[in-house]
Amino acid sequence: MSITNTTLTRAAGIAAVVGGLLYIGVQINHPHLDLTFISTTEWKVRQALKLLFAALSLAGITGMYLHQVKRSGVLGLIGYLVLATGFVLMFATEAIGVVVLPSIARTSPGYVTDVLAVAVPGGHATGDIGLFGQLSALGGVTYLAGGLVFGIALFRAGVLARWAAALLAIAAVATLAIPLLPHVNFRLFAIPTGVALVGLGSSLWSERRAPTARPVPDVVTAQLDTAGAA
Repeated sequence: MSITNTTLTRAAGIAAVVGGLLYIGVQINHPHLDLTFISTTEWKVRQALKLLFAALSLAGITGMYLHQVKRSGVLGLIGYLVLATGFVLMFATEAIGVVVLPSIARTSPGYVTDVLAVAVPGGHATGDIGLFGQLSALGGVTYLAGGLVFGIALFRAGVLARWAAALLAIAAVATLAIPLLPHVNFRLFAIPTGVALVGLGSSLWSERRAPTARPVPDVVTAQLDTAGAA
């Protein structure tokens, strides 16, 4: 099996589609974040799915950017780098959530409760959680800013589905309204981003290269060969 640009591009498209579906699926019936929940198997499963989402989404947007690198320009590069940073930081925080928090929940319940508090948009810690607060905040800012800028760049490039690119940018901005809507389930705001990734990934997967031009017969050579044969 040969690895071609088309193969890698379509693989990135599939990664984005699966990542988007995971992002939507993991929000469904998500329990409240507390000390009891993080000790369950369901917590580990959901965290594992979030890790997979972040990794697949990073692969997906990398394929999107490389597929249209010449048309997305500097704005596309900035958007890609910022959003990629957001996914890397998300992977790091989710890994801490599944590896570290359950193991210290009994010995440091206050610290774990504060970490869970800042994991919710608009949440605040009452105690000292060290650099995790800055890490979580930086992850949120890069995820939102990257989604906005990269979505605009994709929309301007016009290579992939524009509705999905616009939805990615709008979903990032809409997330800023979560602290203003305390009675609305903030997990609903993740669905548009998931749908946008599915749409962009599907568009990337189905993108067809222009058929390669068939070689034009060398008329002069053919005539000489015919004359020589005569």
